[in-house]
Amino acid sequence: MTTVRVRLTLIYSGLFLLTSVVLMVAVSLLLRQALRTRIERISGTPVAPMAPVRGVPVDRMAPLPALVDDVIDYQWGVTTLTIGILALVSVVVGWLVAGRILRPVHRITATARRLSVSNLHERIALTGPKDELRELADTFDAMLDRLERSVEGQRRFIANASHELRTPLAVQRAAIEIGLPEDVGEIRDKLLFHNHRTENLIDALLVLAQAEHGLDNRKPVALDQVVRSVLAEGGSDDVTVTARTEPFVVHGDPVLLNRLVTNLVDNAIRYNRSGGTVGITLSHGVLTVRNTGPEVPEERFGDLFEPFRRLHTTREQGAGLGLSIVASIAKAHGADVRASPNPGGGLELVVAFEGYRGRGPDRDGRGPDRDGRGPDRDERRQVG
Repeated sequence: MTTVRVRLTLIYSGLFLLTSVVLMVAVSLLLRQALRTRIERISGTPVAPMAPVRGVPVDRMAPLPALVDDVIDYQWGVTTLTIGILALVSVVVGWLVAGRILRPVHRITATARRLSVSNLHERIALTGPKDELRELADTFDAMLDRLERSVEGQRRFIANASHELRTPLAVQRAAIEIGLPEDVGEIRDKLLFHNHRTENLIDALLVLAQAEHGLDNRKPVALDQVVRSVLAEGGSDDVTVTARTEPFVVHGDPVLLNRLVTNLVDNAIRYNRSGGTVGITLSHGVLTVRNTGPEVPEERFGDLFEPFRRLHTTREQGAGLGLSIVASIAKAHGADVRASPNPGGGLELVVAFEGYRGRGPDRDGRGPDRDGRGPDRDERRQVG
């Protein structure tokens, strides 16, 4: 696929060649006609003898009419050589001119690629004459103004919603725990359960909104330590978790990365079977979580990362936001997420961070580290 600069260069050179060829043909034809007309006028009168040409006898010199073709052929040769040289020059000049004309477009493209939610305040601010490119840059800057105002409004909404929604739920939970008597324990437990579930849903929605708006600040986060911390905090009574990790640092948000790992582990444990297993591998920037469990139909794989989609019914019914949050957090960190079925049931979820997408672990979960000795840690424990 040719670029605009190449196409402009070809257009400039093509127009130059077309104009030159037309000019050459017209001049040569006119010159031939003029020479023949002049010779015909003087052919009936005595012609002075021609001066001898050095090295050529007078009797062997071409008659005067034959000089017309010689002159025309010479002119064609010289003109063709000149056009060839100028064609090369036109290609070079056209390439430079096209690059200069497209320089504002490159500036607009570079700014668009660099922009994210964290630097929407930047503008192209193109200077120069008020031409079409200047108008395009000003239109893009105006669009950025509207986008920045929209993002700021959404951020304020998230902050207000976080406060306005959590506070009444906290008051409601306190009223249930303190105000209800002990003899309505079943009703009390059910109300507390739904209250806790609503809080989790609100937290998940806020995290999802934050992840979809991108990262404001990034800092180095040891992802292997995040994995070990998540495994130490939660689990299940009848699921065995194995973990193999090697040191790996991600430049991102530590809270969101903790939530990504937590959701992956919780999903692998929740959608599992009694006595099942969960295998976690962090190798060469690729986080892999495998679990046993029910089989997932291939036609449902497109629903895995969609909000409020539940593929199975479990004892702990979630809101259907776990993997959609994982996908949003991964996207905010420049990572890819993919899912594939495990033989016999369950899923393999892979999060490949930027720069490591082509290097993943083997099917057994092990992948060579930088010195070829394998992962640095191998942990196995019964979670619960």
